[in-house]
Amino acid sequence: MTRLGNHGVDYEAVAASLAEGDPLVEEIVRAVADRDEADDLYAETAVTFLAVHLLVRRTRLSADRTPAQENSHVRAAVAIMRERFADPLTLADIAGEVHLSVYHLVRVFKEATGETPHRYLTRLRIAEAKRLLHDTDLTIAQIAARCGFASPGALSTAFLRHTGARPSAYRNS
Repeated sequence: MTRLGNHGVDYEAVAASLAEGDPLVEEIVRAVADRDEADDLYAETAVTFLAVHLLVRRTRLSADRTPAQENSHVRAAVAIMRERFADPLTLADIAGEVHLSVYHLVRVFKEATGETPHRYLTRLRIAEAKRLLHDTDLTIAQIAARCGFASPGALSTAFLRHTGARPSAYRNS
């Protein structure tokens, strides 16, 4: 196995990445095809650049994003949301605590759970609101505050979107 930096090169993964389509690869192939045959230096440089691009890209993807590591980040994000769903959490807050960028958190979270962190957090908040509506006599405003909604109106809007009913109608049913 050839080595690139501290990582081995996975040639099967490189081949698979070509099948996925890469705009840079397509552009280099077009540029080389349009050149005169006499311009061997350009072609050689383009091929070298292309090879390094593919090897670095695939090595970086496989080395930086191991499933176990991503799952631990997702588990940590879920734990934060469960513990602090009543707090005014932002994606930036959660991403910072699990040491990922917001973009990467959203991507790995959706891959692992099938939904975005925002939707997951809203679902947790709605579940708690349903429990409180069913088991307590708290007002809608009190429930909204306990479940992390900015206002009773925000709770009502989210509740209607997720359950098809307003909180008051849910409580009365």
